Amino acid sequence: MKLKSLYLLLVLLGGGGLLAVRAADTPELSIRALGEEAELVDTENTTVMSHPKGVEVTYGDAVLTARSVAANKQTGEVKAEGTVRLQQGDRLWLSESLTYNFLTREVKAQSFRTGMPPIYVAGFGLASVAAKGTYHATNAFVTTDDLAVPGYRIKARHVVLKPGEWIEIDGATFYLGKVPVAHLSHLKQSLKGRRSTFNIVPGYNSDFGAYLLNQYNWVASERLEGAVQMDYRLKRGPGVGSDFVFDLGRWGNGELGGYYTYDESPGRDLEGNSIKDDRHRLNFSYRAQLRTNLTAKTVVRELSDPMMERDFFESEYRRNPQPDSFFELNQLWPNFSLNVLARPQIEDFFTTVERLPDIKFSAYRQQLGQSPFYYEGETSAAYLQYRSGFDSQDDFAAFRGDTFHQVVLPKTLFGWLNLTPRAGVRYTYYEEADGPAAMTDEEHRGVFNTGMEASTKISRTWKGAESKLLDISGLRHIVEPSVNYVYVPSPNVDPLDLPQFDTEFPSLRLMPIDFPDYNSIDSVDSQNVMRFSFRNRLQTKRDGKMDDLLNWALYTDWRLNPRSDQDTFADFYSDLAVKPRSWLNLISQIRYDWEESRVNLSDHYIMLEPNNVWSYAIGHRYMRDDLGFGPDSGHNLVLSRLFLRINENWGLRLSHLINAQSGELEEQYYTVYRDFRVWTSALTLRVRQSEDGEDDYTVAATLSLKLRPRYKLGDDKENPSLLLGR
Repeated sequence: MKLKSLYLLLVLLGGGGLLAVRAADTPELSIRALGEEAELVDTENTTVMSHPKGVEVTYGDAVLTARSVAANKQTGEVKAEGTVRLQQGDRLWLSESLTYNFLTREVKAQSFRTGMPPIYVAGFGLASVAAKGTYHATNAFVTTDDLAVPGYRIKARHVVLKPGEWIEIDGATFYLGKVPVAHLSHLKQSLKGRRSTFNIVPGYNSDFGAYLLNQYNWVASERLEGAVQMDYRLKRGPGVGSDFVFDLGRWGNGELGGYYTYDESPGRDLEGNSIKDDRHRLNFSYRAQLRTNLTAKTVVRELSDPMMERDFFESEYRRNPQPDSFFELNQLWPNFSLNVLARPQIEDFFTTVERLPDIKFSAYRQQLGQSPFYYEGETSAAYLQYRSGFDSQDDFAAFRGDTFHQVVLPKTLFGWLNLTPRAGVRYTYYEEADGPAAMTDEEHRGVFNTGMEASTKISRTWKGAESKLLDISGLRHIVEPSVNYVYVPSPNVDPLDLPQFDTEFPSLRLMPIDFPDYNSIDSVDSQNVMRFSFRNRLQTKRDGKMDDLLNWALYTDWRLNPRSDQDTFADFYSDLAVKPRSWLNLISQIRYDWEESRVNLSDHYIMLEPNNVWSYAIGHRYMRDDLGFGPDSGHNLVLSRLFLRINENWGLRLSHLINAQSGELEEQYYTVYRDFRVWTSALTLRVRQSEDGEDDYTVAATLSLKLRPRYKLGDDKENPSLLLGR
């Protein structure tokens, strides 16, 4: 039991960063009463204020509330009495009497409570030594048990803590309930270490049958840790893997991992090809800061087949269905950057534009001497190969050299109107393409562009605006209209006569229209267009911070001389976010086709999070079936998600994905959470329609140590497939 008490004390207090707050740069000490007719005594340097509803003191991101405060604006020291609450970010202190210096971050208290989940601390006698960055506490106890009456805790006569570095204790006793079970006289220990843990996920899946996913997370040192996987799936067979995470200090850091399974029932890929029994994946990433502003990054992802991650690493596949491999070297200067990119095709079943290499020199917008003109530009040289993942007869390759230069003249007229006229030129050289699908000759393309952006920002403030219903304390309305005009005459070479490496892909948003933001180099064509944008923001103050009550952006393009593949007006876009209360969010995104008088895309969501007991979200997503929107178009879905905290130990989450057209449930998640004090567990059932129309069932149980959780906070909500294994 001594070992357990040692570990709990060290790791619990290792989160002692909950006591550390950093000074802001140059904020202002602000004091205000939370009600009317506060008692106030104000001298040259000291303000004494009290009110039954409380007094608030803010300085940067630190906020203190109490019934009575005495604040010295010169020294930054505040003495607070009565239900004192001090918060900075996610760090919170509670006390009945507390002295805090907002400038030095020194704190003193006779009794205190503090917590940054999963760590909670309470005690008598707290003081900090700002010069050494240490905190001293007497008669203190710590625990990870977040119940009102913790099931276990460690009590120490004296604790000296340097957050994130080390802890020194005298006279510690480990309590299980109210029973002391172990004693320590003295200990000084580093807080930088991490503990090895096991992750075991038993479950059942229609494709896998019963399965057991086992992972051992080991820690060799502060610079080396990793994991070992040993899995078994009844219908598919065993699987083994290993991952390493290393830190070489000034020489960089990275990850190396692999996984192998002999699949007894691999099936077929999306093209109908048989998948081999031997299936694997290899991952390697490395990043190094070679010198100031010079970084190197390497990523290698190798798969045995295109369905490997979809079948065995679903959560990763959802984030990135086609993993990329590349080497990148980047050098930054104040006004320039040099980037070298090499991207080979590792898997021949993924379509890839190889860059062997692609070298780009960029000049950021900078003033030309003492003139009012500014310059920006990009120059690149690349050998590019289009490598099809379907048929090698579609491959082609060519060298491309491209240079772009632009001059802008930003001006502010009348003190409120911002005008930015610009003019630029682009020259691109293409060598004669080669390869089975090569169809282009050597070409020299020249492009001229010009245009101007006009914008302004108008605001008005109503300090006296108040509404308890909408939680409004003052209002500020900001209006930001803008017009961006772009004119590009027809290039001397039509895009269809050029090899298409960097080309336009289907997008749900409006593409950039001005250079260099528009980076589809091979698709550059004539433009005569005006982009209109109108943004409205309505802000109020909530909990001492500025919050958007409404944020609404409207934008569209008017093509004065549309090409044959364009309409006069682009789709109209509306992005709206309304927050009538701090716990209520309404989100709407609409894409409307002017020409056809129809909605191409609509997303609407309502999210309620009134407390930590329950939350609910419901939304509707519609996307018209059109190849121009990409291969995943044609959605008409209703989504809902409910979380309910039944009590301190039990919780429930339900989520559904409904086909609004057919009324069928396409995907259902049901998760029951259980808090076991040191551990949390989840039992999850998922039912979804498979590609052949049959229901696919998965049930799994996960266990997570609070001190080293399996996933980041909120990951199980945004990506519930994590609760099913990997």
